[in-house]
Amino acid sequence: MWFIIGILVGALVLGLVWLMKRNNFSLAWYEWLIGAIGALMLLFTVQNYFGSLAEVEPKAASMFLLVVGLPGLVLLALAWQLAARRVKKA
Repeated sequence: MWFIIGILVGALVLGLVWLMKRNNFSLAWYEWLIGAIGALMLLFTVQNYFGSLAEVEPKAASMFLLVVGLPGLVLLALAWQLAARRVKKA
């Protein structure tokens, strides 16, 4: 499963870089940083969610989704909005 997730994440990053080069668009360093932290938090959440379910701890799995997964999604949305608003200004 993690091999496939790694291939998907790599393909998504490659697609993002290719799209940015094609459209002459760049991200600021802080947008990259916020996006990377959000993505790592989401991957960490997925791993711990399935690990907790495998150990028959559904409450721990649900709490992990809430405590780590939600902030990861917020960080990804923040990075996206920062980039979108900067592009719209220019």
